[in-house]
Amino acid sequence: MASASTPGVETLQEAWPELPLDAWKDTFATLHRWTQVIGKVQLALTPPANHWWNVTFRVTARGLRSALMPSGFGAFEVDFDFVDHELSFRAINGETRTLALEARSVAEFYRDVMATLRSLGVEVSIWDVPVEIPDDTTPFSQDRHHASYDPEYVHRWWLALVQAHLAMTEFRARFTGKCSPVQFFWGSFDLAVTRFSGRRAPERPGADLVTLESYCEEVCSVGFWPGSDATKGAAFYCYGAPAPEGFSAARVRPDAARYDTGIQEFLLSYDDVRRASAPRAYLLDFFQSTYEACADLGHWDRKRLERPLILSERDAHAARESAPP
Repeated sequence: MASASTPGVETLQEAWPELPLDAWKDTFATLHRWTQVIGKVQLALTPPANHWWNVTFRVTARGLRSALMPSGFGAFEVDFDFVDHELSFRAINGETRTLALEARSVAEFYRDVMATLRSLGVEVSIWDVPVEIPDDTTPFSQDRHHASYDPEYVHRWWLALVQAHLAMTEFRARFTGKCSPVQFFWGSFDLAVTRFSGRRAPERPGADLVTLESYCEEVCSVGFWPGSDATKGAAFYCYGAPAPEGFSAARVRPDAARYDTGIQEFLLSYDDVRRASAPRAYLLDFFQSTYEACADLGHWDRKRLERPLILSERDAHAARESAPP
């Protein structure tokens, strides 16, 4: 049963709530920076993984969770709880700390997070400048103008994130080649899953180290993010890197999908998805058709990379029962 502070999720409309950007853009801007504070702690404490997968968060039944991070002989993790609106720190020795997620400045959040980590014996320093937010790079320690937190809209965004995660997990299961986890990137504030062709990508002259590592192989990535004024709100996306010739002109599904020449990605509005009679199937059709366009035009070895059949749990059980001893 949902707690008194948590809206129930019993209908399609509740599972896919309205998420107008104008209604929570100030909260979005604040929360984006808060996730970067925790993300940069994770970046500082975890060993590097290919394509920066060590720095991402995972969607949970309550919000977002960091990786398990080392500290001395122990370890700890951090949870953004968007049900009770708390930031929880849990160490393996049983110690816990909790900060309320409420309207407070980025500077106060940064101060309290670093103090909480020190109280747990975690010594870490980070570069306290936001990344991938070019319009305002005020250091976290000095940012007192981003201070909004609307719990209703944070909860709505998280519910949308859960639905995106479920669809991406199903989409990921169709691929047997190299594929990323379904993961949340705090830099760009999006949830994504990335498929790999198995080939090296052409070098990108002048690219920074992050980009060089992220796109050293050919990829097709799908994802979800709250969007911007340019995209008129939340949207699902697909891009190829490098994009194969003809990708921007490819015919994809559903009809509401479009190629945005500004960001050079296919987009499908979150509102179009949530209004569909079967949103997840509608979204999966977008993921599948845009991937097929990228893979076919890019001459991927699809027969080798894709799973030919997804068994239901009942079919899988029947297959196990009928297998020879």
